[in-house]
Formats: sequence, structure tokens, C-alpha cells
Amino acid sequence: MSSSLSIVWFKRDLRVHDHAPLTRACELAHAEGGTVLCVYIYEPSVLAAPDYAAQHLAFADECLAELEVALAKRGGALVRYVGEAVDVFARISAQQKVGRLYSHEETGNGITFARDVAVGKWAQSHGIAWQEFPQTGVIRRLKTRNGWAGRWERYMRAEKALAPDGVPSAQMCVSDDIARFQQSLAFAEPDKPQRQRGGRSAAIETLRSFLAERGRTYQRGMSSPNTAPHVCSRLSPYLALGVVSMREVTQKLHLEQTRADEKPSGFKASMRSFEGRLHWHCHFMQKLESEPAMEFHALMPALDAVRPRVLDAECARRLHAWQTGTTGYPLVDACMRSLNATGWLTFRMRAMVTSFAAYNLWLDWRDFAHFLARAFLDYEPGIHYAQLQMQSGVTGINALRIYNVTKQAQEHDAEGTFIKKWCPELAHVPSAQLFTPWLCPELCPNYPPPIVDWVTSYRFAREQFGVLRRSVEVKEQAGEVMEKHGSRKSGMRVSVGRKNPTSLTPEKQSTLF
Repeated sequence: MSSSLSIVWFKRDLRVHDHAPLTRACELAHAEGGTVLCVYIYEPSVLAAPDYAAQHLAFADECLAELEVALAKRGGALVRYVGEAVDVFARISAQQKVGRLYSHEETGNGITFARDVAVGKWAQSHGIAWQEFPQTGVIRRLKTRNGWAGRWERYMRAEKALAPDGVPSAQMCVSDDIARFQQSLAFAEPDKPQRQRGGRSAAIETLRSFLAERGRTYQRGMSSPNTAPHVCSRLSPYLALGVVSMREVTQKLHLEQTRADEKPSGFKASMRSFEGRLHWHCHFMQKLESEPAMEFHALMPALDAVRPRVLDAECARRLHAWQTGTTGYPLVDACMRSLNATGWLTFRMRAMVTSFAAYNLWLDWRDFAHFLARAFLDYEPGIHYAQLQMQSGVTGINALRIYNVTKQAQEHDAEGTFIKKWCPELAHVPSAQLFTPWLCPELCPNYPPPIVDWVTSYRFAREQFGVLRRSVEVKEQAGEVMEKHGSRKSGMRVSVGRKNPTSLTPEKQSTLF
């Protein structure tokens, strides 16, 4: 091919290290005498979507600022555009002949899925070769889950793509007026001042401190909202935007595990637990990759309409109370207020507040999916929708998880430290009454009474799902869902065509209804 322009399209991969599209584009440009244009696009359709928030944009801009510096050190430049992707690429190709387009595969929401389809058609119609590279353990066009874990391991152990020494940068493009565009945006919520900061340097320091010290008590401290902010890795927002790659994190973890004997007590077990969660990270993303419709519909069709889809006045009232942390249940309210301020919760607390919304408030997961997507700084669509469905009981292959929110508070915030921090109305309530303030309303006159009775709502939810679990339709669909989306532990294989859940192993039967 004669010398021409190669575009490297940065999306949710804001780094130069272990960035195969950038490395490959630079290699060929050096060999052929071409140039490389590194592009980031502010897409109005993506930024206006109901799952996007001001904090996501601010965090991305912080990451992009460091990416610009990293590219400049290598002779390159990041050119930022405003517009839909196809339109931007058309503008570029009108200025100079484009020979190749490089990017990472993306497992995103429905908007980015449709966007990528459109870009593919545009590139093909213009004779432009578009090469996409995987950047996680997610496998595109996966035929079966059998053997998935082994393929994940091989990918994570493979050699990382080296950051290019030099980027033969194209000089003919100028960035759009990003500041003016951003000023025109209107978000449902403002940026969160207490969220994590973006950027490669923050990500690397976060990884270093976790593996060096913070992660020592990860296994026993990751559930409590008091200890979790410190002992959890806190890498999730950096992984969501690809500031570090999953392979970088995994290989660094493996290196530290070889030094386990030099580490403090508890390190080895904690790191095994953390590595398991790296597997689960991609396992859940694979669900959305294999079934994009799960953003909109339950994995098990028979459970798609288990809860009402139309928010009446009562449901809207419950949803608002949950969103604002005014349900009358202290740990739920503290978690929601903390999330609204910081953009982060530990996994157990995320599961608990989702369970409370789904079972006790009897809200459909789609009614609060976008709110939580905006609230989580580390929003990852594949994990997000898979977890919402699992915690709401509509996958058909997982046990119901209905958390007793009072018991969770007693176990994970026994002194009430977290609750009193985020619910100051309860600061002077004695520990004996803190977890059931409705029994002593005179001690906390500014705290709301429970929006529902937990026991009554629990029994109602169990009864509703009890009827469903006995239906022939649910039993027939369970095997199909397991075949496509279920995990494979200990090398277990599931044969295509099994529809009866009783044909699964005893281990898997325990996770069905």
C-alpha cells in the first residue's frame, strides 16, 4: 500500500501501553512511510444517553490529558473531534486518503454497538481496512462457554503490546472546539467532587499501593463499607476506561504472587480472591457481548415481565426515596448517599441496594438501571446489566439474593460508623436502636419512617418467584440460558440442547431457582 493515513481510534482504551492498535499502526507507518492520526471523538449520541453522566466526562478528560502527554513524548498528538463517528471519519477522509482504521473491540451499550456497525459499513464502502483488537478476556463471536476460562488465562499471560517509541504523527488536522461543546451539555446530575481522579498516573499508583499494602486484608475487608474503600483495589474506573489494561493488572498481580512469601500474612489468600474477581469481570462482560439485548430484556424471557414496567405514583415515590437515600432503612440510605457523593460502593453494598430496590420495593431493574449507570464512576455496561439482572432474579440460573438490610448493617457496620457518617440524622441514636430507628422515632425526628415493611415485602417477592420457579416455561428456558451464559467451574461442560435444569451438575442446580 502506498503511503497513507492510518487512524487509531481511542475509545475506552486511554493509554499507550499494551495498546495493540497503536503499536500496529505505528509499526506499519514506519515500514511504509505513512502517518498516524490518533483520534478521540466526543459523540453527542453517547454523551446524551441516559447512562452517561457529568462525572464520566470529567474523569475521561482527566485521562485524556495524560494520554495527550504520553503521545506527545513519542512525537504524536491526540486530535479531539465532536460529532458522530461516521461523520468524523468522513471529514478526515475528505482531507487525506485514509488507508486503515485501528481500534480495540468494545463491549458497550446499544448506542455504541449500533455505532460500530455503522462505522464498519462506512469503512467497507470506502475501501478502508478496519482492524479491531481484543483488550480484555471477552471473546467476540464466541460459540460456546466451554473452555472460556482457559482462553482467558492464555490471553492474560500473552505478551503485552509494547508502547511505540515513536508515533509518525499526521499534521493536517486540528481539534474541534471541545470547550464550547461541553458547555452545551446538560446532565441529570453534576460531577461528583469526591470521586476518584482520572489518569494513567493515578491508575498505576492505585495498582501499586493495592499490591504493596492495601490489598493485604482484601479478602476479609472488602464487604464492609468502612474498610472496603481502602482495601479494595479501586481499579474499576481505570479498567472501565482502559487507562490500564486487564492484562497489565493480571500480569502485575502474577508477578507479585511469585513474591508471596515476602508479603505480610493474608496476602496470598487475598490475591487469590482478587484474581478470581478479575475472571468474573470478563465473565460478566462476555454475557453482554454474546447477547447485546440483555441491556433491554431479561436473560430468561419467562421472567421479563415479572415486575410492572409502568411506574405508577407509588412506584415512582419508592424509586425516588431509594435514589435519594430516604427509605428509612439506615444502611440502604447511607449506601445511596455515599454513592451519590463518591461514585463508588463495594460489591456487597451494590448487591444489597439493588436487591432492596428489586425485591422490597418491587421495582423493575430497567427502572433504576440508568440511574445506577450514571451514579457508578466505574460503569461497565457488561458487568452492570448482568449484575442488575442477577441481583433482581431474572437470569433464571442464579439463586434469589434477597438481603436482610438490617442484618447486613449489624454485620458490616456494627458500630454504625458508616451509617452515622452519611445519615447525620442518626448520629445521636444509641447503637442498640441505630439499625431499627422506626422503633424509636422520638430519637430521630428528621429521619423518615420505613417506606415499606421489610418482612411483608420479602414474603411477597418470595411468593411471586415461588410461582414462577415451578412453571414449565422457566424450567425449559433455564438450560438454554446456562448453556449460553453460565460459568464453567472445574472444567465442567454443558451440552447444547439441554433444556431441563435438572440435567446440570448438582453444583449448578444449587444456583437455579
